[in-house]
Amino acid sequence: MEEQNNQTESSTSSADITPKVTGIGGIFFFSDNPKETNEWYAKNLGLEINDWGSSSFESRNINRPDEINSLQWKPFKKGDEYFSPSKKEFMINYQVQNIEGLVSKLKENGVTILDNIETYDYGKFVHILDSEGNKIELWEPI
Repeated sequence: MEEQNNQTESSTSSADITPKVTGIGGIFFFSDNPKETNEWYAKNLGLEINDWGSSSFESRNINRPDEINSLQWKPFKKGDEYFSPSKKEFMINYQVQNIEGLVSKLKENGVTILDNIETYDYGKFVHILDSEGNKIELWEPI
């Protein structure tokens, strides 16, 4: 019994570094007037808009309750180049782990990688295209 407990403890304490998506980090969409859209959502649905013109939703990771995750919600001015080369009116940001390993895997699978991994105070980012030309933002938080 003691041996089994030691195995369980060691298997749960080792960090999973499999390159994969672990959640949704953001939902971005086009708006004719992002300021008015933000005001409407704040007034009618209670979204708190931050300095970046977005709302942030925090949650806890069920497998690691000390870990706090956040989801960003943000309207962009219709036609904003940040969505290029996608022609869609939305973009999803996926939270990932092991972004370098994931990009390597995506390259092996022939996925279009739009830029190099960039590092900021709040994490690492890279953009890809899915099989239908939708731009996807991948984010590995710090």
